[in-house]
Amino acid sequence: MNEFDVVVRDGIVVDGSGSQPYRADVGLRGSRIARIGRIKSPEGKRLIDAGGAIVAPGFIDLHTHYDAHSFGTRI
Repeated sequence: MNEFDVVVRDGIVVDGSGSQPYRADVGLRGSRIARIGRIKSPEGKRLIDAGGAIVAPGFIDLHTHYDAHSFGTRI
């Protein structure tokens, strides 16, 4: 039985805390991050080889093309 639904393996984790990026695996159960670190358990149902790519778990893209949102402008 797989412990995780998805394992993102060997990525460079940037967690937004201000600490230095580090190489790690990210294990997901459903839509939630279940573990960040070296995962030695059997691979998840789905394996994604990040191969040294940047992985930013938990980030939400607040991108907008509406400038008033970016600057807190009231309209």
